[in-house]
Amino acid sequence: MNSTRLLTKNLIQNGIVSRFYYTNRVNKATLYSRISPLGSPDKSVEPELEDWLKNGKKIRVAELQRIIHDLRKRKRFTQALEVSEWMNKKGICVFSPTEHAVQLDLIGRVRGFLSAESYFDSLKDQDKTDKTYGALLNCYVRQRQTDKSLSHLQKMKELGFTSSPLTYNDIMGLYTNIGQHEKVPDVMREMKENKVSPDNFSYRICINAYGVMSDLEGMERILKEMESQSHIKMDWNTYAIVANFYIKAGLTERAIDALKKSEQKLDNKDGTAYNHLISLYASLGNKAEVLRLWGLEKASCKRYINKDFITMVQSLVKLDAFEEAEKVLKEWASSGNCYDFRVPNIVIVGYAEKGLHEKSEAMLENLMEKGKVTTPNSWGVVAAGYRDKGQVRKALECMKTALFLTVENKGWRPNLRVITSILDWLGNEGCIQDAEDFVASLRTVIPVDRKMYHVLLKATIRDGKRVDKLLDLMKADKIDEDEETKTILGMKSS
Repeated sequence: MNSTRLLTKNLIQNGIVSRFYYTNRVNKATLYSRISPLGSPDKSVEPELEDWLKNGKKIRVAELQRIIHDLRKRKRFTQALEVSEWMNKKGICVFSPTEHAVQLDLIGRVRGFLSAESYFDSLKDQDKTDKTYGALLNCYVRQRQTDKSLSHLQKMKELGFTSSPLTYNDIMGLYTNIGQHEKVPDVMREMKENKVSPDNFSYRICINAYGVMSDLEGMERILKEMESQSHIKMDWNTYAIVANFYIKAGLTERAIDALKKSEQKLDNKDGTAYNHLISLYASLGNKAEVLRLWGLEKASCKRYINKDFITMVQSLVKLDAFEEAEKVLKEWASSGNCYDFRVPNIVIVGYAEKGLHEKSEAMLENLMEKGKVTTPNSWGVVAAGYRDKGQVRKALECMKTALFLTVENKGWRPNLRVITSILDWLGNEGCIQDAEDFVASLRTVIPVDRKMYHVLLKATIRDGKRVDKLLDLMKADKIDEDEETKTILGMKSS
């Protein structure tokens, strides 16, 4: 089948579907239902707020706070900040230190720590509490401002604002982010000396630091201490982190023991936890446990999203379990989830890496027959495989499809080794039409060069046609003739 015939229909169909991606299931219009669908980061939400107010509808503080919380959770920080600033500007409620802390955090995320500093400095003294000081510290840490973070921490200590583990967690997080893991245990010790009880996150950061430093004894010591604390409820994540370091150290039995403890602690409805454990068992090469946990996840979670399928398919491909991976793909196809090419692409690339390029191509063709989007990168991977096998004609067909798809994927660039091989083949054996079509497509993606013109000259001469126009075009593109050009032109008289 010629895949390029399906492309135009494919692009049109997917364009239509994308316009109806969001469906508002809320029967009664609320302010939340008006703002939630505005997913584009550049889309302003203020017109919706103003329109709501203009139509005389009630503005409830609790709903605005819920909207801000939801937008932050979905990483739509610019829109969350816009709601917060509008709420403040309109005087919907008197901002407490909590509201100021939220706005300060959003300013830091959207505009940087300098803007967050300015906002903090403008606050009244009564609003400069542990919450707003903590929010500014978090801004400094997030942007890895070590000196400012430590200086600000000192002010917080002087004001008595370091009674919460959050402050110390921020500093441990800072040292983690800048790679100074050896300083994390010192912060933990200081925390305890100041009679601040570490929380789960404190212990997890410290366990991670010891693990990164390959100090497994230190990691185990902190884990035992954590397990002995009455105020700590052990969680699946901590044991998963420990298991990961055991896996890296090649300590399989200890890793499995930690994974079993992790499983005992997870919430049955937590898909993220199942995904994490599935990935770790895949790293151990344990297919049976991967499949068992997938069965548990499907039985426990009401619905599994594309991310769950991606984790499972990645794990199976990692284990060379392609038959099982294809079964999971069928489950995904019938799940009702929105189409996401990343899911089947894992298997497509996996087959290609195994040298089974025919299977990869067949999967891509099948998706296109169904009107589904594919990407130039995947077609390029298959083309590279065919090229390495010496099947240049097949590499050409796949690359033609990849080049056509760059209309929707303008950032993609073809593999130059593959392009060179195809051009050489076209110049020596290809027909004039194939050469012209391929070069025309290629020059929409990369700048035209002498190599492309040499291919066209060879194909044209071999076809018995004149090359005058080609030479004029070559000159217009400011590509001078060289010795190879003269040799090719000499083919006319031989």
